Amino acid sequence: MTSNSTPPVFRHAVAQDLPALVAMLADDSLGAQREDSSQPLNSKYRTAFDAIDRDPNNALIVAEIDQSIVGMLQLTFIPYLTHTGSWRCLIEGVRIHPDYRGRGLGTTLIEWSIEAARKRHCRIIQLTSDKQRPEALHFYENLGFEATHEGFKLKL
Repeated sequence: MTSNSTPPVFRHAVAQDLPALVAMLADDSLGAQREDSSQPLNSKYRTAFDAIDRDPNNALIVAEIDQSIVGMLQLTFIPYLTHTGSWRCLIEGVRIHPDYRGRGLGTTLIEWSIEAARKRHCRIIQLTSDKQRPEALHFYENLGFEATHEGFKLKL
């Protein structure tokens, strides 16, 4: 973060955060196609939130500045047999409020996530980013992430 800005506070999301989180998820051309930001909020978001909140291997994290939610992501901790039975951290749903982009908040949030993964003894952190978001791909490469694998998805 720039030196003249208030430092972010990172915390676990609470149910009351859902409208702000869904608004961030829907705030780009890709998210606008797949999210439902209508009010009242679609109940499926609350169902998903409750499942994430109950699971000790999942964390929905928000970044707050001056009591406003300005960023978010989800961390999922996954046990693997590979790499000698190690753990991985999957980072998903990274979003920064448009008013805070370009100020270093995304970098700070990812660095915080890397430290959280270290505390959980993860050996690998992985993430995906849509190929239609070249700025995001460049952002992750600048943080040291490498595109070492080709990913596949099957929509059901």
